[in-house]
Order: sequence, then C-alpha cells, then structure tokens
Amino acid sequence: MRYDDRRTAGRLLAERLQELRGRDVVVLGLPRGGVPVAAEVARGLGAPLDVLVVRKLGVPGQPEWGFGAIGEHGVRVLNEDVIDAAGLRTGEREAVEEAERGELERRVRSYRRERPALPVAGRTAVVVDDGLATGATAEAACRVVRGQGAARIVLAVPVGASHSVARLERVADDVVCPHTHQILGSVGAWYRDFTQVTDAEVTSLLAQAARAAPRSSAAPAAASPSDREVLVPAAGARVGARLVVPDGAPAAVAFAHGSGSSRHSPRNRYVATALNRAGLATLLLDLLTDEEAQDRHNVFDILLLARRLHAASMWLRGETGLPVAYFGASTGAAAALEAAALSGSDVRSVVSRGGRPDLATPAALIRLRAPTLLIVGSRDTQVLSLNRLAADRMHCEHRIAVVPGATHLFEEPGTLTTVAELARGWFTAHLDRPGTGAPRRSA
Repeated sequence: MRYDDRRTAGRLLAERLQELRGRDVVVLGLPRGGVPVAAEVARGLGAPLDVLVVRKLGVPGQPEWGFGAIGEHGVRVLNEDVIDAAGLRTGEREAVEEAERGELERRVRSYRRERPALPVAGRTAVVVDDGLATGATAEAACRVVRGQGAARIVLAVPVGASHSVARLERVADDVVCPHTHQILGSVGAWYRDFTQVTDAEVTSLLAQAARAAPRSSAAPAAASPSDREVLVPAAGARVGARLVVPDGAPAAVAFAHGSGSSRHSPRNRYVATALNRAGLATLLLDLLTDEEAQDRHNVFDILLLARRLHAASMWLRGETGLPVAYFGASTGAAAALEAAALSGSDVRSVVSRGGRPDLATPAALIRLRAPTLLIVGSRDTQVLSLNRLAADRMHCEHRIAVVPGATHLFEEPGTLTTVAELARGWFTAHLDRPGTGAPRRSA
C-alpha cells in the first residue's frame, strides 16, 4: 500500500489512535516530515500539537554512532555503553553537546516563534514521524520525552521497517504502525507524493494549531495555584528548589536526588508530577550549590546531604504548615534515611527509588522510625542485594518493592509509572505521625 501524501497518512493514523481521544494527550511531530502527519493526528484526536526537536549526539569522527541525545529544557540522555566503547572523554562529550545544543535552540526558535513548549510531564505524548527506517531519531525522541516526564509514550508512524518497530517497542510504551515491512527501502517509496517539507511549512502548521487550540491546552493538567522556584536556607547554604503546593495538600514530599543529578532530574520531576496530581505538595531541591557539586567528595558526603535535607524540611514545614515526607534516589536515599533518623525530624515516611540505603550509617538505620518503602528494579541485582542488607537493620515498618524488568534508572517502558504509583500509595497511606510499633516487613 502507498499513501497519497503525509496528510492522508496522518488522517489514517488518527483513526488508529481514537482510543486516546478525550484523554490528556499532546501530539509531538518530528521535524520536518513528521509535522504534517502529526498535524492531522492532533486534529483527529482534538489534541494540542507541538514540535519535538531532538539532536543526536554522535561520536566524533563517527557521527552516525550515537552516544546520546538532547532535547529542550536541558534534557540529556546518554548511552554509557557507547561512551565506554568509544573511549569518549568528558571534554569530547561536552564539545559535541555544545554544538548540538546550539543547533537545537536555533531550530526551536525558528519553528515556535517565541511560543512556549507544550508541557508533557504527566501526560500521554504521541510522538509522530512520517516513517521508521533505522529508527535512530525516533528512539532518541522517545528517550528525550521520557526524560521530560511523560506518563506514557506512544510512537505513531504510518510505515516502518519490522526490525525497527520491534526495537522501538522496548523504548516506547506503545508503537502504532499500520504497515510494517521486512524490507522497507526508503520511507519515500511508500508515498505517492513525498515532497520535501520546508521550515516555513512546519512553522505555519504549528501556528495554525496554536490558533485553533483552546487556551487551556498550553497548561499542564497538573497545574497548581502555587508553583514556584525558591531559594531554601539549608545548613550553611542557600540551595535552589521548585515548590509545588496543590490546594488542600495534606502533606509535602521533599526530594533528595542522587549523585550527578539535580532538582531538574526528569525521573524525579515525573514522580513529583504524579504526587501533585494526587494532591501532595512537593519540593524538588538541590542539596549542594553549583560550586560544591564540582567536588565529588561533597556529592558522596551523606551526612552533609542529610543535614541539608533536614534543614530544608524544617523550612518546608514552616513555609507550608504541612507534615513532611522524603523521596530519595540513589545516594539521595541514604541522605533521606539519615535525615529521617535525626532527633526531632518528625518525618512521616520515606520512599527510596533505586537507592543506596547501605550508605546510611548502621545507627541511623536502627534509629529510623518513619515507615520506609525501598523500590528497586528486578534487574538491578547488586543494588537489590544492598537494599535487603540495609532493610535487615531496620526496626521501623518497611517494605522492599521489586519492579519487574526494571534496571537502575527505571528507563524501561512503564517502570517509572510503577514507581510513581508505589510512592503515591505509600505516602498517602502514612500521613499520620511516624510509626513506633513493631516493624512490618515484606518484599
């Protein structure tokens, strides 16, 4: 079968996606050829349309060998296996990213003309292109959208190579491709009219969609009357943070990120958005200043991080009047446990994602009274063993939740959604004062 043109393909694709109509969806077209297809999909679903500009980070001298990808808002996705295999040094990676970041920003300015990007955090993102040959660009796009906190990613293409579709099914939550072929050849061969799309056409389609969309489509469904960047006094420093307080929130959750991350961590942002939707307030914060973070010793100084988190939670309690819980990732989980074990912390509960509770002191694990949930991926075997060893020292109510098929960063489709659901359930179930009774354990 051959499509008449991209718009015809988009209308047929929209029919295959009708189960998404009426849901919290944003349609993202890959420029340039994917945007006319995406425009028809967005029209058919009654959903807002935006452009998804991604840039592949290619190994110097071998640009087709991608070691990662970048997207808007500073999102960066790296493939550590490729970095190790290519022997890339930090300076080489930074030089490639700087060049690609400049080109990405130029294209975004050209296409959007000062319009803000549509938010994807907590929403279903439908990523659309006009075809899938190698699938490299689509894979990078899906990973970038995952990094921006999308709740569900649907990759939709009119035609694709069978092997590429199969590989992308491990990256996106769903792949919709009406026509797959063992031997695809060029994507253009499957269209009667495959005229090159111009930048002007992309800009025009986006402008038309923006004029037609209801004003509310530009705001995330999780929008809160209180959502602001703040500076938090925390044990000798003022650290940057993002505070979101939904109306009527019963509690606030302070996030402690892991080494090499920040309050902009896409995974923590995704979990925070899910908690906001459940009515909980969140504080995403940096526990170190930019200068302090340059010293790797500070990054792994668990006691320093714990003091900072404790001070931030005292500020958070005074600012909102709400009881406080902790969510920690990687080394941040150890800091959260240390902080929760401090005298007078009064922390309601703690959740760890892919955490290193073994880095907390044994005394803190024994003193801890806040109900604690340890979430670990089933394929993160070393960290799972370390969590079990740490749990054996705990005298509080605690549980180890193992997420099937997940690795350390929970990059696999659906695994981060499971983390958010587990965290939401644990926090809402433990809104009262921290437990002091006999421990309850499960794995």
